[in-house]
Amino acid sequence: MGDRLGYLRSAVAGFAAELVAVSPVYETAPWGVTDQDDFLNAVLIVSGSFGPWDLLRRGQALENASGRVRTLRWGPRTLDVDVVTVDGVTSDDPSLLLPHPGAHERATVLVPWLDIDPDAVLPGHGRVADLVATLDLTGVERRDDLTLR
Repeated sequence: MGDRLGYLRSAVAGFAAELVAVSPVYETAPWGVTDQDDFLNAVLIVSGSFGPWDLLRRGQALENASGRVRTLRWGPRTLDVDVVTVDGVTSDDPSLLLPHPGAHERATVLVPWLDIDPDAVLPGHGRVADLVATLDLTGVERRDDLTLR
C-alpha cells in the first residue's frame, strides 16, 4: 500500500551497513489475499553479527516505521520484512519459523533471491534455482525501471 518503492527503499536503508547484495525489484500478483494491489518485492542478503531474533526485531521496527498495521493475515500492508534463512539456523518458535515455512513456494522470495545468489540453497528444500523452475511465473515482472539504491 502507499509508496511501495519508498517503503522498500526504507528497508534497504535500514540494513545498509550490513548489505551484501540487493536484488532487482519485482512486481508480482498478491499472495494469500488476492483482492489487493500487486506487490513490489526484493531480497536482501545481509551479514554481520546479527542473530535471527535481531533480524526479526529490526525488520519489525522497519515495518512499524512504515506505518504497517496488522489487521488481516496476508492482507494489504505498507511493508513486510521476512527473515527467510539465517546461516542454517532452524527455529520452530511460532514467532520466528526458520527457514521461513512458505519461502519454497513463493516467487516473491525465490525469483529475486536467485538473481543475487545463483547458488543459493533454501535449507530443507534444496537449490533455489530448482525451486524456481517448478513455479508458475505468470504475473512475475522484473522492474528494472525501479531501483533500490
